[in-house]
Amino acid sequence: MTELTLGKALGAGLRQAMRDDEKVVLLGEDIGKLGGVFRITDGLLDEFGASRVIDTPLAESGIVGTAVGLAFRGYRPVVEIQFDGFVYPAFDQIVAQVAKLHYRTQGRVKMPITIRIPWAGGIGAAEHHSESPEAYFVHTAGLRVIAVSNPEDAYRSLRQAIASDDPVIFFEPKRLYHHRGEVDLDAPLADAAPMGLARVVRSGTDATLITYGAMVPTALQAAEAAEDEGTSLEVIDLRSLSPVDYDTIATSVRKTGRVVVAHEASREAGMAAEVIASITELCFEYLESAPLRVTGHDVPYPPAKLEKYHLPDLDRLLDAVDRVLDRPNSLTGADA
Repeated sequence: MTELTLGKALGAGLRQAMRDDEKVVLLGEDIGKLGGVFRITDGLLDEFGASRVIDTPLAESGIVGTAVGLAFRGYRPVVEIQFDGFVYPAFDQIVAQVAKLHYRTQGRVKMPITIRIPWAGGIGAAEHHSESPEAYFVHTAGLRVIAVSNPEDAYRSLRQAIASDDPVIFFEPKRLYHHRGEVDLDAPLADAAPMGLARVVRSGTDATLITYGAMVPTALQAAEAAEDEGTSLEVIDLRSLSPVDYDTIATSVRKTGRVVVAHEASREAGMAAEVIASITELCFEYLESAPLRVTGHDVPYPPAKLEKYHLPDLDRLLDAVDRVLDRPNSLTGADA
């Protein structure tokens, strides 16, 4: 096992994928000489050359459109969108071409494109640099959507995404880039858990706390704090936002009977709403109380000095846990 930051694990995953398959090419702004804004691609230009690590113009629509053409020619392009808020100029290419070409051609054309997106808040960035656009892509049929939360998952899931014949939107939580963890760089990829499976990161019996990405460490902190008060929380890291592993979720909910779903994105029509709707369909007779959401607020992402009020924190998670457990003295209202 090797201890790596999440950012270094992503770089290692890219390097191994490029060694495994010469058809893997990288495209993005400043990913070559600079090594990317977050240095994820540092060193790859020297090892693989400018024909496989391609510095592109500042034009996200053109970057993704080029990736579509490369996929037509049998390549496996990996696109880096420099920041989450910059993905919108490429939205047409993603939802109208990347997501649909395999279906439109009845399987004759594959789109093995991985679109890496540094994502979400918590780093004090400027406007357009802290967004949570995952619901747009989850709603788009034809895309896989992955959100990693730790270095081991980052390394494995990125390699799986690149090897997949499906187009993958790959969300990387910016505020976890420097978080460290152990990574098995030598384990065969075939032995890794499928990238579509959720993971129970902490077992519990009183309530299920479901989240993904940078919210996973916050959820684990909430579970530790709740344990001090005698409450046992089960924490699930979704890992895959499309498709969602409802088997793992349902098994947990049927055990605990109480659910809180959390994410940084705005509440309205977010992932939490979809997960809770599906839980209600699958596990209604097991629920002891109405599931609750803890989310970002329904406002454009606030300035950096205010983002701590926007991001769900330990106190908001624990308040929601109190409410699904019908404890007195908790805040009122349907959702946090």
